[in-house]
Amino acid sequence: MADVAVLKLGGSVLTDLDAYRTTARFLRDEVIRTQLRIVAVVSAQEGHTDQLRSDAAVLAEEPDNDALDLLWSTGELRSVALLTLALRAEGVAAAGFNVHETGLRVSQGDLTLNPLSLRAALGRCEVVVVPGFLATNRQQIVTLGRGGSDWSAVALAAALGAVRCELIKDVPGYFTTDPHTSADASLIDQLTYATALAMADDGCPLVQRQAIDHAQRAQLPLIVRSFDSRGTRVA
Repeated sequence: MADVAVLKLGGSVLTDLDAYRTTARFLRDEVIRTQLRIVAVVSAQEGHTDQLRSDAAVLAEEPDNDALDLLWSTGELRSVALLTLALRAEGVAAAGFNVHETGLRVSQGDLTLNPLSLRAALGRCEVVVVPGFLATNRQQIVTLGRGGSDWSAVALAAALGAVRCELIKDVPGYFTTDPHTSADASLIDQLTYATALAMADDGCPLVQRQAIDHAQRAQLPLIVRSFDSRGTRVA
């Protein structure tokens, strides 16, 4: 099997149906350029989880957590299906997985993966699309907290021995200060895990803390970037 890259695509990237087409073309070009097999980890489309939260509030004043996790999962699965359709329309051999097929399991605060099904799919497909933000616990679907798709991508990349793990967002990477409030903000080329963890602890939400911690334990470098930037390397 060819080498594997894991690319996470967040809801801030998947903003509408045209964005799924743009993302599919980007992934197609990445396959051609790198000759890598790609695991695309997707979040729900921007705004979709908020809509599901509103729907739940209409029906139940205090909804059960297990029912909410099941409801949230429909957003990620919708993204998996839409991106898989868009990839196939671009001529890419693609497969879409649900959370049980992906094999991510959470137990005692850690994520583990049985990679056999994914490896088999990567042997016959150029891109496998999987849901971020989700794992299973005793066969029940559970969510991984705000930014949980970052953690999904890191755990998958570490377990698969991926040659690249990229977290693609709507910003070019980490900045020296908040670029929305400071004209002096500049892109940071490289961060240590320790610095990225400290920034997360100080309230920087760019990458989920659990994802950075998992990457550090696995000694897995991360690239945090937008489609058209070189990004920040965290290692």
